[in-house]
Amino acid sequence: MSSISIATLPRISRETLAGLLLTPTTASKLAIVDVRDSDHIGGHILNSHWHPSSTFSVQLDSLLTTLADKEQVIFHCALSQQRGPSAALKYLREREQRLGKEECAKQRVYVLDGGFVKWQEKYGPDERLTVAWVRDVWEEY
Repeated sequence: MSSISIATLPRISRETLAGLLLTPTTASKLAIVDVRDSDHIGGHILNSHWHPSSTFSVQLDSLLTTLADKEQVIFHCALSQQRGPSAALKYLREREQRLGKEECAKQRVYVLDGGFVKWQEKYGPDERLTVAWVRDVWEEY
């Protein structure tokens, strides 16, 4: 049984993630997985993979293959309180089951602290980091 839980999932700050994305040597070694559903409007983090939480379990097998060579994988949803952490936990548990703890530990998995809502507050207008950001969508948040 895995010792990984929602409470023990490591978090990554928006500032740290932005720094990684702006460093070409690290940017190619990480993947960002956006699990927002219909709320995947108004922008997304540069080069993120969209895998809605409603279909995440079905896509998990292909996601594990696609992300196998990445050193870091960051999950997020709107606030990273439920869907993002749940997807990260499913991903980690499945990866550990397939590869074993030692091999699984070679890839670091994080949850973006504050999710896309907090990300866009600081980096929404920054076209180096955020794609298709629409200010009007986020004025209500």
